[in-house]
Amino acid sequence: MENIIVKSSGKLYWQEREFRCAIGRSGISVNKKEGDGVTPAGCFPVREIFYRADRILKPQSIFLTHELTINDGWCDNPKDSNYNKHVKLPYPASVENLWRDDNLYDVIVVLGYNDDPPVPEKGSAIFIHVVRENYSPTAGCITLNLNDLLKVLKTINKETLVCVMKDQ
Repeated sequence: MENIIVKSSGKLYWQEREFRCAIGRSGISVNKKEGDGVTPAGCFPVREIFYRADRILKPQSIFLTHELTINDGWCDNPKDSNYNKHVKLPYPASVENLWRDDNLYDVIVVLGYNDDPPVPEKGSAIFIHVVRENYSPTAGCITLNLNDLLKVLKTINKETLVCVMKDQ
C-alpha cells in the first residue's frame, strides 16, 4: 500500500513524485485544536470530493464526488451537533462557506480527520484543496496547485492514506 506523504517543508510525495504544497500557518502537530492554524499530524483516509462544476470538469477519481452548490457549508462550531460535518446553508451555527469567490475550493478533498466521531475543539474542515498563487500557509488544510491535485486524485484508491508529518 502506498500513501501520500505530506512534510512540514511544504512537499507532498506520491508515487515517486514530489509536489510543492502548503500546510497550516502554525505547522504540524498531533495536538490540533479548533482555529489554531495547525495541520494535524497522522494518517487520514480520503472521504469524498467536492468540486465547482461551473469552473472545472468533474475530477477523475474513484471517490464519491459531489458538485458544490451555493448552499454548501462545513460546520466549525464545536458546540453544534453537526461539528466537522457538511451542512446546507443557511445554518444556525458557525460554518465555513464552501462556495467561494476565489478558486481555493474549486476542488475539496475531505480527509477523515476528527470525524468518526467528531471530538469538540479537536479541529474541523481539514481538506486538501487548491493552493493560493503564492503558496501561503492555510488555516490547517493541505493545498496543491489544481493540476497537481487532479493528477493525484486520478491515481489514489480507497486504501490510500494521507500521512502528515514533520521533516526529520
